[in-house]
Amino acid sequence: MQASVMPGIDGAAREPAAYGLAAAAPDLAAREQWGRVRIALRQDAGDHSFDAWLGPLTLQAADGDTVRLAAPTAFAADWVTSHYADLLRRHWAAVLPAVRRVLVETSCAAAIAAARPAQAALASQQAGPRQSLPVDARYNFDSFVVGKSNELAYNAAHAMAEPGAPGFNPLFLHGTTGLGKTHLMHAIGNAYLARQPDARVAYLSAEKFMVEFLAAMRAKDTISFKQRLRSVDLLMIDDVQFIAGKESTQEEFFHTMNEIIGAGKRLVITADRSPQNLEGIQDRILSRMAWGLVADINPADYELRLNILHAKVSSLANRAQVPDDVIEFLARKITANVRELEGALNRVTAFALLVGKPITLEFTRETLADLLRAHEKKLTIDDIQRKVADYYGLKMAELLSERRSRDVARPRQIAMYLAKKLTPRSLPEIGRRFGNRDHTTVMHAVKKITELRGLDREIDSDVAILARLLDG
Repeated sequence: MQASVMPGIDGAAREPAAYGLAAAAPDLAAREQWGRVRIALRQDAGDHSFDAWLGPLTLQAADGDTVRLAAPTAFAADWVTSHYADLLRRHWAAVLPAVRRVLVETSCAAAIAAARPAQAALASQQAGPRQSLPVDARYNFDSFVVGKSNELAYNAAHAMAEPGAPGFNPLFLHGTTGLGKTHLMHAIGNAYLARQPDARVAYLSAEKFMVEFLAAMRAKDTISFKQRLRSVDLLMIDDVQFIAGKESTQEEFFHTMNEIIGAGKRLVITADRSPQNLEGIQDRILSRMAWGLVADINPADYELRLNILHAKVSSLANRAQVPDDVIEFLARKITANVRELEGALNRVTAFALLVGKPITLEFTRETLADLLRAHEKKLTIDDIQRKVADYYGLKMAELLSERRSRDVARPRQIAMYLAKKLTPRSLPEIGRRFGNRDHTTVMHAVKKITELRGLDREIDSDVAILARLLDG
């Protein structure tokens, strides 16, 4: 018997000994009444609440106007007293009209032993099953294509899934949508579970975190919410920017972070931007998120996009039907994010299968016409000037200057030529952007470069390379 003071449902604190916990077990009639009460409690409270809190209770005594119940832990006794007092009293009074109070106490040693199966069920319910918020088995490290833009994030994710104490905590991954943040989170979860099958892993979006927390607040059951998340070994929260401005959710999120990190458990967070650039998030949360390792995922360059497509094609049943020039075309044209890139490939291969046509460059252009229009790069004259200046090793000021030496004048003419060919800007407007030159100067440059492309292989090659670079 424990010597701690236990609360009664009538609000008074009492010693367990005052209720004679060492007395004989309840008689058959009392146990039958308790069985009827339990049936009514399950119907009234629902399966979830009953299994979590009311099911583990055991009957200690039913004497006169008082019923004494035992909970497996002091915490459980306090929780049931705070949340189910009226419900217990009402249902007991329905089977025993004399009952005026129901006391919930911590069990004595014998009662605890008898309640162990229920206590185990309670612990499981509070923490949730191993994958109560499951990771997606489709995503793993092997299927993640690595390049310069995501190498740091990939290596950090691998380290977070390794056994033993992590060298950093939390891991904060950031990047715009469709670059692989969520893929890496699921890969961490799958790799961690492969190494530690009994571990508890939880993945959820920040939006789901907020919705479930607010629902728990409305149900006055926030403790269950807290324990379910804080008992996991690896917690992953996706798109944390969604809790910006949500003060109550941020308060709970901060304490969840502290509990997870303080207990030596693992925390992975993602967002669409770095902690320093998140607006509407409390400073203490930003500070804690930046406390571990912050790794960015940048947009994939052409080489990585090409490798991603080759990896995707190799997994397709009809991979031999996708020629290299189509793969290269998609890698060059679909630059927004990896998700759209893979979606474009899926669309082309699926449509070809449906209509029974081979996948060619022309077929790809027709199939993705709307998508390609949306992805057409809106080149500006500034873009062209910067690219040409970089290509020839000039400064922008030199390109726009009055200098007439060939090493400056020729690149300037090429830039004017490209501005005319690749943008809808008028000759006068192009002239103004090149140091307020007259439109006739631009006309001369366009004519000159057109002639040189037919006569000078080096000039023609330079123009073609610059056009491809500007095309993405």
